[in-house]
Amino acid sequence: MRSFSNILVTGGAGFIGSHVIRQILNNHPIVKVVNLDLLTYAGNLDNLTDIDLNFQSSGRYTFVKGDICDKSLLKELFSSYQFDAVIHLAAESHVDRSIENPQAFLETNILGTAALLDAAKHSWLDSDYNLTKDKMFYHISTDEVYGSLGNEGLFSEETSYDPRSPYSASKASSDHLVRAYFHTYRLPVVISNCSNNYGANQFPEKLIPLMIKNIKDNIPLPIYGEGLNIRDWLFVEDHAKAIDLILHKGEVGDTYNIGGLNEWTNIDLVKHLIKLTDKKLNRPQGTSNSLIQFVTDRAGHDKRYAIDASKIEKHLGWTPSVKFEEGLEKTVDWYLRNTKWLDNIASRKLTRED
Repeated sequence: MRSFSNILVTGGAGFIGSHVIRQILNNHPIVKVVNLDLLTYAGNLDNLTDIDLNFQSSGRYTFVKGDICDKSLLKELFSSYQFDAVIHLAAESHVDRSIENPQAFLETNILGTAALLDAAKHSWLDSDYNLTKDKMFYHISTDEVYGSLGNEGLFSEETSYDPRSPYSASKASSDHLVRAYFHTYRLPVVISNCSNNYGANQFPEKLIPLMIKNIKDNIPLPIYGEGLNIRDWLFVEDHAKAIDLILHKGEVGDTYNIGGLNEWTNIDLVKHLIKLTDKKLNRPQGTSNSLIQFVTDRAGHDKRYAIDASKIEKHLGWTPSVKFEEGLEKTVDWYLRNTKWLDNIASRKLTRED
């Protein structure tokens, strides 16, 4: 098992990143974490209030506002903090926004990843591309790089890439860059591709928090097409545990798929959310069904995603610990308890996403 002292987490003020920082700091007592985040619309320091209180004064947690495309800043950070690991989560990740503005996705997801890889290479490798001690560049990716599935089959680590949107194409490109740095320079890397995450602190442009918010506010619940697109759902805390495990025990140069083993159509998921949320709001069962509003389908909307997570189970012993219904109830409870957080962040411009 590898050990690290100073870890750079990019995009740590975002949904998944905040949970990863919490997982690392709570479970590795000597580790120091630097969180580099530009605080674009989905980045929110309120996601890390407990981290500030518990770890900032001890020097174990530092926040830096900055852009992963800023090569001078990256050079300065690597020099100052002597990182021995990078957990790279910073990304533009909203498919609809990528359709509207592909350029931003190319810049952040491809050029930003290239800048990070280059900073790690210059900091960690000598002129002959040799390492002096354990290092790890961990790149977090998505199942969307694999394209779309029909009614059968699962995405495995051997599935050929077939991205269908500017977002997934930019993530596929960044995955290839990471592998190229491993093969060309022997930079120690690992990649994971995950299914749809859900849980606390998710920006409400995503399906689950948006539906909870709209049910609470008694406003329409927009669902693409006929709501028959299928996604595999992964509880974010389980994902953070998997990331921690892969960082410390994953095979250098390897890829791991992380899935929740929970396939739901969008319409069935929304109806289940209605049932849960109406009950917790003391409304008669099915009250919010009338809010369902089918809208024009998204361009190039992938039919189905589903992950084969047998490799990470076999080699690292990870399986999702939270059943979907349990995780969904925890998620609804969190958003209804944190209505101020939800309303504050939802005041930013939203579009629909699943």
